[in-house]
Amino acid sequence: MLYSTTTPEQKRVKLREILASGTLQQFPGAFSPLSARLIEEKGFPGVYISGAVLANDLGLPDIGLTTLTEVATRAGQIARMTELPAIVDADTGFGEAMNVARTIQELENAGLAGMHIEDQVNPKRCGHLDGKSVVDLDTALQRVRAAADARRDPNFLIMARTDIRATGEGAAGLDAAVERAKALVEAGADAIFPEAMGSIEEFKAIRDAVTVPVLANMTEFGKSRLFTAQELASVGINMVIYPVTLLRIAMGAAERTLDSIRADGTQEAQVENMLTRSRLYELVDYEAYNGFDTSVFNFQVPGRY
Repeated sequence: MLYSTTTPEQKRVKLREILASGTLQQFPGAFSPLSARLIEEKGFPGVYISGAVLANDLGLPDIGLTTLTEVATRAGQIARMTELPAIVDADTGFGEAMNVARTIQELENAGLAGMHIEDQVNPKRCGHLDGKSVVDLDTALQRVRAAADARRDPNFLIMARTDIRATGEGAAGLDAAVERAKALVEAGADAIFPEAMGSIEEFKAIRDAVTVPVLANMTEFGKSRLFTAQELASVGINMVIYPVTLLRIAMGAAERTLDSIRADGTQEAQVENMLTRSRLYELVDYEAYNGFDTSVFNFQVPGRY
């Protein structure tokens, strides 16, 4: 009822434990607090909060237009609704080193278990688009050091994302990604997020180069084939995210339903595809609220239909 009973500190410890488990961890992307509750109920070990999703939900492109306040507020709302650890995309840290330091503490305050910060220049763009540029190595390392130094809870996960693979051709781009990943770990990164890898062999090269956990981004319509969990586990990847999947499927269903209403004058044809009222009530835990104070909440929870 209301929010999770697991504290942010406990969630951070849990995140560290599952990343050290030796098994691949799947983190679907939540686009709302209620979707995080559904992710938990389906048995996933954690929740990912995408910067692209947060921007798109505000009607903005993913080019660094969201603010720290917007991201921390929405990410906190999502994190509070689940017992699972939640990791958030902090883009480039909303500024340079001092801004990065404040970003970390605001995300800690919001109850997140960890975050990732990237090495793109501003204005950034989606990691699977062409034409990206990255900052020089010193600037990238400065961001990570600022993040690591600013955190107050040592279990808060600082993940470094590098987009440098896409700035070079073939082996040159991969070699650059390997070298930058190593340097980011030396600077204090607890995990590495190599963006837009082109093959499973490229993921393996990053995995072999560092001793910290490595994340794979399985976003649709991107540079990477949608590798299965088994394929990623076979090369030692520790975490896989599905950042925009739920938002895309939800918006696709919304569009189809609006088309149906427009064409037919009713939503009847789409009702069978909807979450039922009773299922929605289960997710928001109406029964617990009713039992908490029947003088305020006095109703009957209907049967499943």
